[in-house]
Amino acid sequence: MSHIVELLAVGTELLLGNTVNSDAQMLARELSALGLNVYYHSVVGDNPERLSQSVELAKSRADVIITTGGLGPTCDDLTKKVVAQSFGKAMVYHPECADAIRSYFACSGRAMTENNLQQAWLPEGCTVLENRWGTAPGCAFQSGRHFVVMLPGPPRECIPMFKEAAAPWLSQLSEGVICSHTLRIFGWGESQVESLLRDRMNELTNPTLAPYAKEGEMELRITAKAADQAAAEALIAPVEREVRGLLGDLIYGTGEDTLEKVVLEGMKARGLTLGTAESCTGGLIAKRVTDLPGSSAVLRGGVVSYTNEVKTNVLGVSRQLLEEQGAVCAEVARAMAQGARRVLGCDAAVSATGVAGPDRDERGNPVGLVYVALAAPDGCWVRKLNLAGASDRRDRVRIMAANHALDMIRRWLAGLEIERI
Repeated sequence: MSHIVELLAVGTELLLGNTVNSDAQMLARELSALGLNVYYHSVVGDNPERLSQSVELAKSRADVIITTGGLGPTCDDLTKKVVAQSFGKAMVYHPECADAIRSYFACSGRAMTENNLQQAWLPEGCTVLENRWGTAPGCAFQSGRHFVVMLPGPPRECIPMFKEAAAPWLSQLSEGVICSHTLRIFGWGESQVESLLRDRMNELTNPTLAPYAKEGEMELRITAKAADQAAAEALIAPVEREVRGLLGDLIYGTGEDTLEKVVLEGMKARGLTLGTAESCTGGLIAKRVTDLPGSSAVLRGGVVSYTNEVKTNVLGVSRQLLEEQGAVCAEVARAMAQGARRVLGCDAAVSATGVAGPDRDERGNPVGLVYVALAAPDGCWVRKLNLAGASDRRDRVRIMAANHALDMIRRWLAGLEIERI
């Protein structure tokens, strides 16, 4: 039979927006790989009545219920008790879980309060899911047609527990696998890609082809369901070849690739170094590169030249140029990149100068006007950007400008046209 899954996140902090429900994203992805269909995502606060109502609703429309959160030692950790009551199960003390909790505190050198032992009480007849990353064990059980899994809320516990303990338990329900290939695209928006591929997307049923807008870029996901991984991959392969033929070098990566990851790996493979000179992006390009392990082998440094004085005194941008044309122009972007390459002693350098908003600059340049440049041994290129569509958010202008700078490096490394896309 085909199973229907509901993810039920428990925690008032999720409803208040204080915590992002990243567990749901991970679980949906992992369950899809198991061939289990997630139909519903629900969030409920730490209230026993509302939690009970949510569990009953989930029982009415799903046969696999996975909860996250509410397994801890405090009085508002109610998930196990409420779920057990809903399925008519008593709570049973597990001494081995209590011993694991005591051992966790002993190893961490922290004193354990007695309320932590309430985490050792679990629904009767359940399979205990060991928590080696925290104190709250998870559990799983079957009751009639329902399969229930309860996991802790903190992602550093929830994610590894699902992969190592819950997924093997749920594999008994798997009927085939769902496999997805994600193509990462920069240069076209969702509407452009959808317009090109609309007829093909409507034709396909297995695999399916769907575009997803991301922050400053987009992705195409090809998804197939089959009896096993090899069969699913065989369904995906011809569609992926077709899409690559249509989109060409707009596709910069796959899976979990990012522009900065592709750039870092490309520079490292060639033994090249990189530098940045940033005005409107405020160091964002350098930050994104240094967020990645191994960046020290590539990034020589960065200059946040937010003022004209720094552009002149550090990067060597002509004072006359700045006075005559202002900081937001192609010539200044070019001079910044060339100056960074010279000052930092790197093989290639990128720059960004523009108007992030919320207001026009002193010369009347509109919000979203940005110039990014790349200086390299074989030349210097400038890309003019009109990010007016992103001008409602200052951070979005900065993200888009950083994306374009990274894309210019990516294209230079691949021997592609650099100035515009």
